[in-house]
This record gives sequence, C-alpha cells and structure tokens, in this order.
Amino acid sequence: MERERQQKLEEQEEIKRLRKELIPKAQLMPYFDRPFVPRRSEKQPTVPREPKFCIPRHKTIRCCRMSCNDMSGPSQLQHLPSSVEKTEALYKNRGLQ
Repeated sequence: MERERQQKLEEQEEIKRLRKELIPKAQLMPYFDRPFVPRRSEKQPTVPREPKFCIPRHKTIRCCRMSCNDMSGPSQLQHLPSSVEKTEALYKNRGLQ
C-alpha cells in the first residue's frame, strides 16, 4: 500500500517535470547590427542534362491504345526536338541570334 502511494507520487512528479520541460521558451533575438555576408558555396554547380522522353515499360498506362514500343520507338523519338533545339528556335523566331 505504501509502495503504491510512493510510486504514484513519483509518477505525478515525473509528469509535472515533463510538462514543465514542454513549456515553450523565448528565443534570443538575432543581432542585426552586423551585416550578413553569405559564404560562397563549396559545392560544384550542377550539370544540366537532357530529359529522358522514353517511358519504361513498367510505367506505361495499361489502358493506352498505343503500346510502349509504338511510343518509344526510334522513329517516334526522332521528331522530338531537344530542349537546346527548342531554345535555338525561339531565339531565331525572336531575332536574338
């Protein structure tokens, strides 16, 4: 009986302590008197690459009338311009090149 009471008191104290820890505390204000100068990144820049237009067989839509072979065959992909060709065509149309 005494042990149960002692254990219950310990649990209540533990609950009080945990609740006290959960109280949000104020954050310090940042210093604005010094100007912020960002450091230059040490990572290498990313290299752009062409998107892959062919769809893998396991990712095709099954209800499609055209099969994956029909869509991704070499004859179908030859007429698709790359992003570089599209950009060059836009520049030519606008007279920028």
